Amino acid sequence: MSLLVVGSVAFDGIQTPFGSTERTIGGAATYFSLCASLLAPVRLVAVVGDDFSAKDRAVFSGRKIDLAGLEQAKGKSFFWSGRYSDDLRTRETLVTELNVFAEFQPKLPEAYRDSQFVFLGNIDPTLQRHVLSQMRRRPALVALDTMNYWIARTPEELAKTLRLIDALLINDEEACQIAGEHNLLRAAKRIFSMGPKAVVIKRGEYGAMLFHRDAILAVPAYPLEKVHDPTGAGDSFAGGFMGYLAGRRKIDHSSLRCAMIYGSVMGSFAVEQLGVERLRKLTRREVEVRARALVRMTSIRL
Repeated sequence: MSLLVVGSVAFDGIQTPFGSTERTIGGAATYFSLCASLLAPVRLVAVVGDDFSAKDRAVFSGRKIDLAGLEQAKGKSFFWSGRYSDDLRTRETLVTELNVFAEFQPKLPEAYRDSQFVFLGNIDPTLQRHVLSQMRRRPALVALDTMNYWIARTPEELAKTLRLIDALLINDEEACQIAGEHNLLRAAKRIFSMGPKAVVIKRGEYGAMLFHRDAILAVPAYPLEKVHDPTGAGDSFAGGFMGYLAGRRKIDHSSLRCAMIYGSVMGSFAVEQLGVERLRKLTRREVEVRARALVRMTSIRL
């Protein structure tokens, strides 16, 4: 079943202790789509500038990614540049140029309006609601990402959007900021009262936690000897999580638990090389092998 994602396709400049690149393809929707498309067909809605060439567009080739919703506008594409610390745990943003993304008004092609699985990437909450208003019917699952900027600057608009969604995927800092709580369990309970029925809290190298009804599941990050670039790891997690659910066409508790495994696995592949290079070469077989390995690592019988 097709999965709709709305977000950013951009260019990134990345500096890490293990390498750097002045300009490579990035953006949350790019990482998400490359991961999710290994598990389910993806419909991508984003905007790029006229500097986004056919060669750049080829990053999506060979995958089940429909690009009818990828708008090309006059001007430059969104550009972000950042530098990571030696231990990769913190990063400094050097440049943020919104360019054509500043005027982004998501427009869903007619064929996209029946999508049953929808992921609203990190954009203005008003625009996230605008996307939902274009759907012909209520999707089976609507999930959302947001960030500190929108939480602090547009709390009322975000609150309106949260009432319309089923699942919220954010990191631990953002969860505490939204809820006004320092404890993740209390934060999740507070977020439930705002609308979402499931909350996924990403914790970087410490894995992720799923809060759903009265159940809690903690999934570790897949252990790696070498991590080269954390950029897009959270977006890749979201792609694995949503791609699994759309591929299975189920959203029960059991499916959500399995989706967490695939999210963790996709995040682990994303960090192995700079930018999206590892994801471009990734195969479904590699994903399944690592997913089974992670299940074995986390299976404990008492």
